[in-house]
Amino acid sequence: MDASRIATVTAEHKLQFPPEILAKLRPGDRYQFSLTETEIILTKIPLSQTDLDEFLEHLEELEPNPNQPTLQEISEIVKEVRQELWSN
Repeated sequence: MDASRIATVTAEHKLQFPPEILAKLRPGDRYQFSLTETEIILTKIPLSQTDLDEFLEHLEELEPNPNQPTLQEISEIVKEVRQELWSN
């Protein structure tokens, strides 16, 4: 077994990865764990999926914005801008 590919579990139950593995990990990266009888497999979660999931969770936690224009107000603004653009 290649000793440069061995991770060690510390007394605090954290994994110490070898330097060449750590060099490939980036802060904020997320990994999914899969377990079998003899293996723990880490699969990187694509950044776009992570960002979308976090965004949707955050969005659900937000209160409605009282300053958000209504659809009617947005429609009126669009009409005004169109008229300005077409009149030039």
